[in-house]
Amino acid sequence: MAKRVNQQLIADKLQVSRATVSRCFTNHPGINPETRGKVFKLAAALGYNHLEPRTGKGRRKSSPNRYGVLICTDVESYESTDYQSPGENLIAGLSEFSQLNNLLMEIHCVDPSEKTLTDPSYAKIETLGRREWDGVVLVYPFPETIVDELNLQVPVVSLVEQYSGTPVNCVDVDHHRGIALILRRLSDLGHKRIGFMTHRYGFDANWALRRHSAYVEEMTRLGLMVDPANVLNVRPTDRLVPEEAYAKALERTRYGVTAWVCAADHQAYGLISFFQQHGVKTPADVSVTGFDGIEKPDWAPELTTAVIPYYEIGQIGGRRLEDLAQKRFGSAQHVMLDCTLREGETVGPATSGSATSGPAAIN
Repeated sequence: MAKRVNQQLIADKLQVSRATVSRCFTNHPGINPETRGKVFKLAAALGYNHLEPRTGKGRRKSSPNRYGVLICTDVESYESTDYQSPGENLIAGLSEFSQLNNLLMEIHCVDPSEKTLTDPSYAKIETLGRREWDGVVLVYPFPETIVDELNLQVPVVSLVEQYSGTPVNCVDVDHHRGIALILRRLSDLGHKRIGFMTHRYGFDANWALRRHSAYVEEMTRLGLMVDPANVLNVRPTDRLVPEEAYAKALERTRYGVTAWVCAADHQAYGLISFFQQHGVKTPADVSVTGFDGIEKPDWAPELTTAVIPYYEIGQIGGRRLEDLAQKRFGSAQHVMLDCTLREGETVGPATSGSATSGPAAIN
């Protein structure tokens, strides 16, 4: 018989006390954001929702607004411990805003393959079906058909994902500035042949395309050649699974690429691991950068990356949704937050040659 999902089950799985879990849901000042994010991440994956507002003198007499938080991911990936999930800090920021402002927040994981609100993972959310939400926050990329349907029903705020169809309010990072910081650092170290790599996902990852466009823009500004052969998994015809993309990057490294800009940290860690398995050292033979600022795996070197202020994005996303609940109609707004460059151990001076012998690309 399946265990009943409650705070004790969450505490057992995270190996913390039930009191710690309870305090996460009541915004206790003694709980740090990292712990709160882990609790809310697991709660969403298990389908647990804490719907009771704070009690005490500050409680409003009228019913508080209720918001939905939809996380577009399969539960297995969301629960994976291979890499830190950026969603942890987004949810922690949202949670803090909701608790401090006496708002109710429901968190649900939904299936990335589903295209309408009548599909199973959406249909089982009773409060969504009864239209009891005053607004919804979207975490991770969603099919635009879902975004369009939701946008007709309630105010919508997307976090770190912009949509080119229906106008949607978004709180995002400045992708161009992050990539520019990375490329300028690589250029200062003498890198000229710089590749770009991303993964293919089961959905449109517009954030990766924006980082690629920033790569093209900054490479052009720096007077560096963009070789299409050194751009992996961006074109619609590219369908490389991660291992194939890593193998292609290794091949291009042997042909003279001295640095790789990866669209996300987990991609960069995967590439570094693949290089290590094939005798290519980072950064002695090739430099690798990411974009996110997640915690590194135990085995990995500290990654040079652009750090996204996820916690702050979550807080501002909550504020924007609350504003929309009071005044829904008007032009959609995109709020861009700055990011910072975190110097790690995966970037060094450009090598005079490639990692192994091979013809060099003409620059």
